[in-house]
Amino acid sequence: MLDYLNGKVTELNPTYVVIDCQGVGYEVNINLIDYSALKDAETSKIYVHESIREDAHILYGFLSKSGREMFRMLIGVSGVGPNTARLIMSSLGVTDLQRVITEGDERTLKSVKGVGARTAQRIIVDLKDKIKMEGDAFITSKPTSENFDDSLAALVMLGFSAQQSQKVLHKLFEANPALTTENAIKQALTML
Repeated sequence: MLDYLNGKVTELNPTYVVIDCQGVGYEVNINLIDYSALKDAETSKIYVHESIREDAHILYGFLSKSGREMFRMLIGVSGVGPNTARLIMSSLGVTDLQRVITEGDERTLKSVKGVGARTAQRIIVDLKDKIKMEGDAFITSKPTSENFDDSLAALVMLGFSAQQSQKVLHKLFEANPALTTENAIKQALTML
């Protein structure tokens, strides 16, 4: 899986950017907040989330790891797809979104196009315990070990959806943070 792209910004639109990495142009879907930050950039480092479907390989990009992490948490919520997650992040930004979730501000989430009352409630319920405040900064309490990432990559390569795999792996790594990649995959296969 790709972690990031570092290269020249050759094309920029409100919904995507093209990054030239040594002669190869990657089209990466972005949110509006990152678009504003990229307006004057000649080069950029974009952290990517790769979505592999039967009909397409789609890249979603973020200027920070925390943005990518928030996106991954959002698409892990039932009923929230990549486009809805991108809309939410375009409207609120990472810090505001984390604050909205921790405060249980359902009204602000519902103000985002495509997010109804049930989806807003589900986002808050599913993510409230995964986001914690430390001083003035938010941190996520999601497992981010190399074993977790490797297990997720393996399950996606085996044909399981990233969203479903993440949910199962979260449960496994929360129960046992020292779980090996091999054991995590074996246990996840019985749960998927």
